[in-house]
Amino acid sequence: MSILKVLRQIVQDVSTAPDLNAVLSITVGRVRKAMQTQVCSVFLHSQETGRYVLRATHGLNAEAVGQVSLSPDEGIVGLVAKRAEPINLEDAFSHPAFHYIDVTGEERYHAFLGVPIMHQRKVLGVLVVQQHEKRRFDESEEAFLVTLSAQLAGIIAHAHATGAMQTEATSGGPGRLRQDLRYDGVAAAAGVVIGEIVVASLPADLNSVVDRPAEDPQQEKARLERALVAVREEISQVADNLAGRLSKDERALFDVYLRMLDDNGLPLEIRAMIDQGRWAQGALREVILEHVRAFSAMDDPYLSERATDIKDLGKRLLQHLQEETANHPLEYPENAVLLADELTPAMLGIVPEGKLSGLISVAGSGNSHAAILARSMGIPTVMGVVDLPYRRLNGARVIVDGYSGRVYINPSAELVQSFSRIVIDEQVVADELREIRDLPAITKDGYRLPLWVNTGLSADVARSLKQGAEGIGLYRTEIPFMIRDSFPSEQEQIESYRAQLEAFAPRPVTMRTLDIGGDKALPYFPIEEENPSLGWRGIRVTLDHPEIFMVQVRAMLRASEGLNNLRIMLPMVTSTSEVEEALRQIDRACTELQEEGYQVKKPPVGVMIEVPAAVYQTRRFARLVDFISVGSNDLTQYLLAVDRNNPRVAGLYASYHPAVLKALDFIVHEAHKERKQVSICGEIAADPGGALLLMAMGYDVLSVNANNLPKIKFAIRNVSFSRARQLLLSVRALHDAEEIHQELRQSLKAFGLARLTRPAIPDQKIPPI
Repeated sequence: MSILKVLRQIVQDVSTAPDLNAVLSITVGRVRKAMQTQVCSVFLHSQETGRYVLRATHGLNAEAVGQVSLSPDEGIVGLVAKRAEPINLEDAFSHPAFHYIDVTGEERYHAFLGVPIMHQRKVLGVLVVQQHEKRRFDESEEAFLVTLSAQLAGIIAHAHATGAMQTEATSGGPGRLRQDLRYDGVAAAAGVVIGEIVVASLPADLNSVVDRPAEDPQQEKARLERALVAVREEISQVADNLAGRLSKDERALFDVYLRMLDDNGLPLEIRAMIDQGRWAQGALREVILEHVRAFSAMDDPYLSERATDIKDLGKRLLQHLQEETANHPLEYPENAVLLADELTPAMLGIVPEGKLSGLISVAGSGNSHAAILARSMGIPTVMGVVDLPYRRLNGARVIVDGYSGRVYINPSAELVQSFSRIVIDEQVVADELREIRDLPAITKDGYRLPLWVNTGLSADVARSLKQGAEGIGLYRTEIPFMIRDSFPSEQEQIESYRAQLEAFAPRPVTMRTLDIGGDKALPYFPIEEENPSLGWRGIRVTLDHPEIFMVQVRAMLRASEGLNNLRIMLPMVTSTSEVEEALRQIDRACTELQEEGYQVKKPPVGVMIEVPAAVYQTRRFARLVDFISVGSNDLTQYLLAVDRNNPRVAGLYASYHPAVLKALDFIVHEAHKERKQVSICGEIAADPGGALLLMAMGYDVLSVNANNLPKIKFAIRNVSFSRARQLLLSVRALHDAEEIHQELRQSLKAFGLARLTRPAIPDQKIPPI
């Protein structure tokens, strides 16, 4: 078997492992066999001790697992970790760093090759192979181990996240977690909340099933029996329907399925796990994934393919279990913190309104659309907490620190008290800001800057008006599309749009045409692409589907009848031909409606500048449309070549990068040459420092989330336009995003606006997991 095939097989086997111990066991066994060595071992870094602990081995003394550990200054393993590079030795005993530990039994092995297992610039551990004879492992063997460790790093990190908390908890559930477990992620929505975790499980997804104790084992078994009966009937029905079209051997496969579901097959193991205290869904997950792992590891192609069959059976059973559970609505705690493997905008509706107080996502970054919606709702959010063992945390108490991007599981009374003071301080500031709700955003020297809001949810309307919004700079029309099972009809869209337009009339409401693709998927209109951010999204989709575009534009125009406060905005434009085609369709929709007797007028139409190609055509676009709006979130993503949903590169996404600021400066000046209004609706406008820079650049309107609007208004009202210009000049002279950030923080403090920046977070000495 080729090296590439061996690599693929190992990665496939490991990816189906149910927990971290299984990942490590498979790894050392497979590598030892593939490289034909006497020993393969894995040492993993412990955050608690700072040492590298032997966690799995084939070849060394098994009793040493979990007992032997080395510091970064001890042994050759420690040296591999310290240098973060491979070490290949003919005779390890003669190396000055060699550290003998008699319990391991490694005195019989001379040849040594160790490679670091690295994830996001951190050394997670060291993968080691050893042999009896004195020899150097050749280049191909070293390359194989390096390649494997690079692929395993992410799998090991994720397996640790979704598997057992090996050193911090037992299988007893959240109640037995060690106190003050700290996990670091990406700050996505400011604020602090102290609440109780609710884990979001996806439909028919075994990997997302949470751990939960069985309150009534007999009832759990009864649910399992009903699911088994339903799946057996389904399989028998399918077999009968296809009987005339399948060969004898193909029909036998259905018999195999049914035998797996016999009482002495999978159900026997699932019942045993329920007897051990697990609920039916959790027991099903453990049994199915263990069998998937075992079959995937088999060398026989026929047997390894059975892993897919078992997983399919598991998903069918899970679907029935979940359907039954759905008929018994969960009771949510008052301060529910929704935790998901990957948070999506649609998930925000899982927890009833009024009870959702915080959000945590294992995947994603602070610039994903779920995070943007969380900011608009004022919900403290942390994304990209890649090491969080989310399946085992349902019901655990938690502190979400949306300022620093930290999550504290099972916090102590002292920690709760410290963060409670921040919650109180936040409320005091919010009460003070409420006093200026009805006042305009005017600087000390009389410069007025309109403040609009970004909306998408129906609840945003009341929240925005309550905060004193002067208009809507971005209504995300895709949100109503995303929470449905099919495309909304023209009448349904009219009702949705009319609610926004009526509530704000006569103030302007800017509706962005359907912007799907990228990280915004419709469940009934899937777009599968290798690189969705550079693919079929925004205006590209709607121009390819004029039937969708025309229905939406007609609905917008009809909804605005008699109000005339509508503005239409086109997303993701890259060429004038796209704009011209969209304008033709809008004109056609307007004419058709007028011919049908509707009293509609063509509204102002604008474009969003979100991609570099559009930046350099700003003036050409300005000649075609009525206004320009900048989507700084996507523009930053494309200028910096940083996927804003990828936590691995979240640290590179910098709104204050000099290139981003230069582009923003260029856009507003180009548009003003054609005397067209320029607004901005990205997250940079929702930061007090960023708002002052944008005002100084000359932006005519800032559109921010409703939650941040009072802070932006307060900042503008307490600074003169001339001082904001001086700040912009200072920032233009800087060459690094962090330098610019520091300059903004210091300037806000000098302006007396320190209260608008993040509060002083308690200096916790708790190490991250």
